[in-house]
Amino acid sequence: MAINFWELLHDRQDSLTKSGRAVAEYLMQHSDEAQYLSISSLAKECKVAEATVFRFCRALGFDGYHEMRIALAQANAMGSPLDPREPEPGSSTQTLCEHASALFQNAISGTQNALSTDAVEQAVDLMQKARQVFCLGQGGSMLLANDICARFSSLSTKFRTAGDSHLQLLTASLMGPEDVVLFVSYSGATRDMMETLRTAKSVGAKIILLTHYEDSPGASLADIVLLCGAQESPLDSGSIPIKVAVLYVAEVLLLRYILNDPEASNAAQDRTSEALTLKMV
Repeated sequence: MAINFWELLHDRQDSLTKSGRAVAEYLMQHSDEAQYLSISSLAKECKVAEATVFRFCRALGFDGYHEMRIALAQANAMGSPLDPREPEPGSSTQTLCEHASALFQNAISGTQNALSTDAVEQAVDLMQKARQVFCLGQGGSMLLANDICARFSSLSTKFRTAGDSHLQLLTASLMGPEDVVLFVSYSGATRDMMETLRTAKSVGAKIILLTHYEDSPGASLADIVLLCGAQESPLDSGSIPIKVAVLYVAEVLLLRYILNDPEASNAAQDRTSEALTLKMV
């Protein structure tokens, strides 16, 4: 939508309901934070129902919450002075290095603070007892899920992945109560993911969700939620620091998995290392 979000809100504010004005007031006072919130999180902050937030979006002319959130992020970017933390045109390479380093450090520290150690231990317990562990994701998250699967494949053959959303849905339908899904989704709200999780849940499979939003729709289906604390603007989807934060959680899972059964893990790693050595001869 070409019009500025704040201009749009100003033009249509008089037509909003009392609850809609509460949402508008929150957005005006907390615009930077709001662009990162899920619809359920925003509703909770505004003390209104999710349906109220959705009607607010429609009242402004948006098709839904996602479109409104992008417009808000664009307005924040256009309507604010340059963030002093952002490198300016003409910045030295050293400045860019320092900026990138700060982004990664913030992503890791935010995730470390958000991640529950109890949830990690429960997730690893499910994974170690499982018949099969399916590491799944969609879009950029599928690449991360494949990386996670590859890391665990040096320990056991029970770690698997599946291709696109169609194959993931088929795979979920063939799971059973002995199986575990480790699903990577920053938003925890994509339609294809929800279809896969509902199908896996219906056949008794356990679900571990790695996400940023603990109150996302996907989290409501998960047995265990692992939180990635790094923040991602709707305008910066797929940022590398977010990916690093997800892999940080994966590394914690891997280390816990190894140390829960060091003898078996070391034996498996010895065998896989020996096999890889043969390829290098």
